[in-house]
Amino acid sequence: MVRVDAFATLRFFYPLRRMLWRAGGLPILMYHSVSRREEKAHPYYRTVTSPEAFAAQMQYLSDRGYSAINLEEAAKRRRESCTGSRREVAITFDDGFRDFYTSAFPILNRHGFTATMFLPTAHIGNSTQSFKGVDCMTWSEVREMHRAGIHFGSHTVTHPQLVTLTEKQVEYEVKASKDTIEQELGCAASSFSYPYAFPETNTAFVGMLRRHLQQAGYVNGVSTIIGTAGPADDALFLRRLPVNTCDDRALLEAKLAGGYDWLHTAQAAWKRLAPAKRKQRGNAEFATSVPGELGK
Repeated sequence: MVRVDAFATLRFFYPLRRMLWRAGGLPILMYHSVSRREEKAHPYYRTVTSPEAFAAQMQYLSDRGYSAINLEEAAKRRRESCTGSRREVAITFDDGFRDFYTSAFPILNRHGFTATMFLPTAHIGNSTQSFKGVDCMTWSEVREMHRAGIHFGSHTVTHPQLVTLTEKQVEYEVKASKDTIEQELGCAASSFSYPYAFPETNTAFVGMLRRHLQQAGYVNGVSTIIGTAGPADDALFLRRLPVNTCDDRALLEAKLAGGYDWLHTAQAAWKRLAPAKRKQRGNAEFATSVPGELGK
């Protein structure tokens, strides 16, 4: 199966960036599940990373001298050049799946890496609950990892397509999830992750969401916009780099160095077609199917 994104990155865009001596921004990696669940989707759209692949990717970061930083640090460092001796990466996970606790957490610990996990709080309980047919962590497990240095942020309450909700519903999703995490962990939850494809061209919605995030007390956040995080990024909607089992060492290297950032241009172009596409297919379906962006 041909991966146009990988082929174009490795054969053209990454070599061109290196030839022009253009540094990338701060890489923020986006993971979902670390397990052996099989996926039938095209390799680009997969959200599962096998434990073996994840271990190899973390080993690569360690071998190349990367240190893992939390999202608050990433939001600050995005304004700094990534050239020089310091190599930093932020590692993020969405959805609160229990395989983060059983598979990813031990591997991160092995390398002394921290990470930020974003929780859809309706699916995190005192006993194991499921989301998308996959077991999620319990609050006891979350607290254990929090004490070990893992950071936790909000992925809303119910993981809805926020752009389809009323403003009152949006306010509830971002505030109630934050309140729950703070009550369970006894500390501030200042980070937010937007679920599904981020509607960056819908300026009215983005402005409304930003306002409610700020009012709730969030200070940083991530989106599904592809790319390394740079000075122009909104601190509440930082760009990320999707990673899964199919990312070999060459593609991971290119992503970390900014060689994958070109894909955002394709994203933005497609999103400009959104009004016509929404009329044809409906907001909800369209929000999960933006080519070039992982809408999960």
